[in-house]
Amino acid sequence: MESSEEEFYGRSSKTSRKFDISGPTGMVSRQSDDGTGSGEGFGGSRDLDGDAQLSDMPANGELSNATLSFDDIDAIGDAMDDKLDNRPAGRSQAEEAGRAMVTHLYEMGKSVASGIAGLARGDSEEFDKSSIDPVGYRWSWVEIDKKAVIHNVGIYRKLLGPRVKIMAVVKADGYGHGAVECARLAIEAGATWLAVATVKEGMELRDAHIDVPILLLSQPPVESIPALLAYDITTVVYTVDFAMALGEAAAKQDRVAKYHLSVNTGMNRIGVWCEDVEEFLNLISFHKGLKLSGVLTHFATADEHEDYFFNLQLKRFTEAVDTIRGMGIDPGIVHCANSAAGIRYKRAYFDMVRLGICMYGLHPSNVTHNMVDLWPAMSVKGRITAINEVPVGEGVGYGMSYRSPGGVKICTVPIGYADGLSRSLSNRMSVIYKGKLYPQVGNICMDQFMFEIDQRSTLMNVAPEPEIGDEVTIIGTDGPSSVTLDDMADALGTINYELACRFGMRLDKVYK
Repeated sequence: MESSEEEFYGRSSKTSRKFDISGPTGMVSRQSDDGTGSGEGFGGSRDLDGDAQLSDMPANGELSNATLSFDDIDAIGDAMDDKLDNRPAGRSQAEEAGRAMVTHLYEMGKSVASGIAGLARGDSEEFDKSSIDPVGYRWSWVEIDKKAVIHNVGIYRKLLGPRVKIMAVVKADGYGHGAVECARLAIEAGATWLAVATVKEGMELRDAHIDVPILLLSQPPVESIPALLAYDITTVVYTVDFAMALGEAAAKQDRVAKYHLSVNTGMNRIGVWCEDVEEFLNLISFHKGLKLSGVLTHFATADEHEDYFFNLQLKRFTEAVDTIRGMGIDPGIVHCANSAAGIRYKRAYFDMVRLGICMYGLHPSNVTHNMVDLWPAMSVKGRITAINEVPVGEGVGYGMSYRSPGGVKICTVPIGYADGLSRSLSNRMSVIYKGKLYPQVGNICMDQFMFEIDQRSTLMNVAPEPEIGDEVTIIGTDGPSSVTLDDMADALGTINYELACRFGMRLDKVYK
């Protein structure tokens, strides 16, 4: 084998073990370090005694410029040896070696193509996605405390008493916490209804084999009616055209579609105006394919100190429900209280309370903070991926908005504004590392941010030595330090709802 390799590879020390498989003729040329080829090769499409013909090689250079590994070349050499040992009489060693090499390259190409096709089909044998923990894909994640969700629903269960139902609102992927998992936790803790904002959200719950009643909180397009019926999703209704279309579709299937009537009591977003409820029901209640199974409204100011407008809305809603009953129509489940009203206004309970933001341990406003003991369910965490000792005066990140004072280490964490960490917080926030707060520095990037650890130690404050893989808390508590969604929302001039939804969009969720 040694003499054959030397004869084939060439005796020049400048010749590398690298080959170019070029084009439709299957030409194989030896490549030298200067990039020039030796010109040796085997072209044409001659019969190879039952092996592959060169005309069968992949056309148009599909294997062109492929680089062979040492193992590939050793395998070619073994094939050449076998051919030489068993070559027909009268055939030269060089000719037989060429035949062996081209045949082996052809078979190797077919094997590679087969593997690629398998990957394209998604053959599970190639890679099992479940074999890697979500955090293993990227060192950043949202951590959801399951006990907190159960605790928060339990708080409302005790507050409302046994008669009043709980509707757990899991729209927007459970306010970023994960709709399916949080729906299951809420049901475990006593919720008997679920609420969503889109048809697809309801379908996701049904696909996860969740079978409690689901209410769609806003009337969808007419085109979605087949999905509503197929997935047994109850919808809010507030236009005659949609109601008639829903009734007709249900009647064609010999079914009755249940719906909840949305009443506009002053928020002026959706719903039938409170004074027009009787006229609306007279237009649709005759339809055999429709059944009113609930009436609702939504409060605009239940979480504010001033309660004048809340009381006005509640009065209008109560009168609308009385009108429906006066028509001889059963209103079904009557509900209007959201999270804040569930804490503050017992007279708004009726038959059911819709539990939204408080289920996730977040308060709707400062008004309710001292009224119930909620446990925040969401933490946002990451791990350090890079550490740099940045000399004095050197900048960090896009735009160089931060300059190193010297004596600091700059740590990078793979969370950015595409993950919900607003770029507006650049140089204005802190993160928790080993129980202490450290300033975020430089402009927050799309997928990463940086923070500073001062390396100047004192007797009272010994600087930590950060390491790759160390955990950092962006939202949550570590030791005596804590950063909340409320803190971040206040800095941004927004609400905790928005930030929870943002963080839940791209980051993987880990439930504990």
